[in-house]
Parts: sequence; C-alpha cells; structure tokens
Amino acid sequence: MDYWIVFYLKNIYTEVMKSSRFFNLYFDPIRLAASLVITFLPGILGSVVTINSVNTWYSTLRKPFFSPPNWIFGPVWTTLYFLMGVSLYLVWISKKNQKEKKKALVLFMLQLFLNGVWSFLFFGFQLPLVALFELIMLWFILATTLRSFVRISSTAALLLIPYFLWVSFAMLLNAAIVLLN
Repeated sequence: MDYWIVFYLKNIYTEVMKSSRFFNLYFDPIRLAASLVITFLPGILGSVVTINSVNTWYSTLRKPFFSPPNWIFGPVWTTLYFLMGVSLYLVWISKKNQKEKKKALVLFMLQLFLNGVWSFLFFGFQLPLVALFELIMLWFILATTLRSFVRISSTAALLLIPYFLWVSFAMLLNAAIVLLN
C-alpha cells in the first residue's frame, strides 16, 4: 500500500475523532462498521457482473483516449466506498436536525442504490446508453446528497467530494463510450 493512502486515511480518522469531540458526538464502532458494510455492498454486488464483462465485452468496446487502465478501478472504488462509509457514519451519529438528517440518509441510500444499479446496466446487461441516463440521475441525486450532508456535517460532505468527482468522470467516460460505439 502506498504511504500517501495510509497518511490520507490517518488524517480522515483524526478528523472524524476531532469532529466527534467538536460536535459532542460519540464514537460508535457498531454504526461505523454498519456504515462501511452498507456502502461496500453495492460495490461487492456490482463486481460480480463487472468481473465477467471486463475481459470479454468491455475489452471489445472502443474507448476514449482518457480511459484509465482497468486495474485502477478496484483501488479507486475501494477508497471511495471507504470515504462514503465514513461520511454516512458522521451523518448517522449527528445530533443535528433530525428531519434534515433523515432526508440526508434517504438521499444517500438512493444514490447508493443507483450506484449499484449502474454496474448491472453497463456491465451486466451491456446497455451503455441506459447506464448513462441512470448515471446522470445518480449525479443529480449525489449533488443533492452533498447539499444535504453539508448542512449536517461539513466533514461528511467533504468526504463525498472525491466520489462526486469520480462519478462526474465516469459520466464523461460512459458518454464517450456511447458515442464511440
């Protein structure tokens, strides 16, 4: 593992602990573990259909010049799901406005569901155009989730920024694949 990843994760842990003390929150290892399991689940389920298509159908597609190598997706998604899990945890344990918190959690679960569905549409059913439209919906729901999270925990919202940027890039990549094929 690269040292910068360890350093980054250590800083996130420190920030989580600082924000917990700052907002008078408590550390709940059960909720943290549940948050991580919840966020990793769509990735695990999606990887089942992705693995079967990456070296077969996906390798036959024409891709844009900016398409990253296949090996990068695993580490990127692992990092993003971890950040999403910590973000979910921070909102879940927050003592702030419960109505806003409930809305934020529903939005998070909706975008997480859409995240998982994309793999099945793109890789499982091999429908890049349908997957693109679904990804556009995911992008808007994720943007709304970010707005909702920032009202509860700025740290939680910041942890979702890399995911938002990656989904934006994925949307561009998906659109280019649709246009090229």
